[in-house]
Amino acid sequence: MSWQLGAFLILGLALAAGFGWYERTRPDARIVALVATLAAFAALGRIAFAALPNVKPTTDIVLVSGYALGAGPGFVVGALAGLVSNFFFGQGPWTPWQMAGWGATGLIGAGLAVLTRGRIRRWPLAIVCAVVGFAFTVLQDLGDWVTYSDHSGGALGVYVGKGLGFDTVHAAGCLVFALAFGPALLRSITRFATRLQVRWVAPSGVVAPVALVLALAAGGTGAWLAGEPGSAGAGASPTSYLLSAQNADGGLGGARGEASSPLYSGWAALGLAAEGVNPQRVVKDGHSLAAYIESGGGGGSDPGSLERTILALRAAGLPVAAQLGALRGKIGSDGSVSGQTNLTAFAVLALRAAGVGPSSVTLGWLRRQQDGDGGFNFASAGGASDVDDTGAVLEALGGPDGRVTARAVGFIERQQGRDGGFPSQGGSESNAQSTAWAIQGLLAAGADGGSVDRALEYLSSLIAPDGHVRYSRSSDQSPVWVTGEALMAIARKPLPLAPVPLPGSRGGSHARPSAHALGEHQHHRARRRRSAVTPRNGASPASLRIASDLGVVAALALAPVGVG
Repeated sequence: MSWQLGAFLILGLALAAGFGWYERTRPDARIVALVATLAAFAALGRIAFAALPNVKPTTDIVLVSGYALGAGPGFVVGALAGLVSNFFFGQGPWTPWQMAGWGATGLIGAGLAVLTRGRIRRWPLAIVCAVVGFAFTVLQDLGDWVTYSDHSGGALGVYVGKGLGFDTVHAAGCLVFALAFGPALLRSITRFATRLQVRWVAPSGVVAPVALVLALAAGGTGAWLAGEPGSAGAGASPTSYLLSAQNADGGLGGARGEASSPLYSGWAALGLAAEGVNPQRVVKDGHSLAAYIESGGGGGSDPGSLERTILALRAAGLPVAAQLGALRGKIGSDGSVSGQTNLTAFAVLALRAAGVGPSSVTLGWLRRQQDGDGGFNFASAGGASDVDDTGAVLEALGGPDGRVTARAVGFIERQQGRDGGFPSQGGSESNAQSTAWAIQGLLAAGADGGSVDRALEYLSSLIAPDGHVRYSRSSDQSPVWVTGEALMAIARKPLPLAPVPLPGSRGGSHARPSAHALGEHQHHRARRRRSAVTPRNGASPASLRIASDLGVVAALALAPVGVG
């Protein structure tokens, strides 16, 4: 076997092992997108500085990617950067060496993160980038020696010696680039990755005895007692989790303890309303969830924010005249909102929630956006269909709508996985949010059959011990958002939701009855509808419903307590 063939065989096996290792981790689709973007960025960085021999930021980008994302993603960013950039510079026997060198750079970045425990200053990072950059070019010198020489020791000395000048230039460039943008790039990638991968850690503190007293005072009995963060028990429910996640300003963040956000608060309000809890009655420190949403809560005036706000406020039985007027101004002459299927579908739902029938022009535009496979995508016809937007369109169409509905239902049902859940797009892992939109779309279209039952069982399997719904079997992120959307599906309530009545009030009065009255309302409502989630702890459905009712009462009563 020749030196060249042996070297390429070793490099090929190493690269295949690296990509195989990355694939076996089953990365989230959004991590895959981030890795692809960084690889393209690294390749573009090399191309952009083509006029300056050996002065390239690619090594820095790859090392920082490995530092922020880990060994697998770092390796793939580096290997792909070498392959893709050579479509510009030219492919050849040097390509595997460059792929291996930059792949190893990503691994070194991941190792550096472990050694520094994720904290490194500008100069140490720049020095490491310079050292690794020098080593990368020395590896390329070795590759040239293997590929083009007689493989003698003297020839190796010549190849390395002649390359030292270029190697030093590359190392100096890596140093300068790292000093210029290294920390900023590291912060950006780390922040983005953190938003995608949220780990739930329950705070300390137990309030079960207090919850017991309050529940008994409310006149109830049960096996599960809800409380503040840290009191999650084996029977905690998604409803109780959302109630316990409320902040002092009335809103909710992405997870319990995070700052309030209009996005998360709106979906939490809709999830609670689907379970019969009026957002006006979800109060902490004198501030209600409905008031937070009604005040704007820092939300914008973009179409998506307006649509979500209208849906949430109408579910609470509140007026939406101002928001409705603003939304109508976003609808174009062709009936669409910004030419996007997603925004137009939710505009239809918001109009219906406000008691306004959407125009035939808008509905006609929406129907025409159906893709060839029967599904719908975020933008307009011709894109890659996804389950989430197809479900939303089915809700907007509001029932059987001939061939359009039948084809959309068929698209969704074909995407169902063996686990009962649905992915956003074919080939990816099932997740709670896509499954929730699939369920609501199927229910809105009147396709309440075996697919829905299997999907509800999948959602049930994602309920964590503290009650929140995990994003998927392998990922846990934005638990408030995921739980809010999942609750609407669990309650079998497609959008738009009817206003939740306030016990003891008439005509949408804003009166706020006692926690006991809310508990009674929840108790009778729970007895009327069958549970959409299969119990996992062997308890009878009746006892679980009573326990859930007590959880609602206890969580509302404990909202002002502020257990640390």
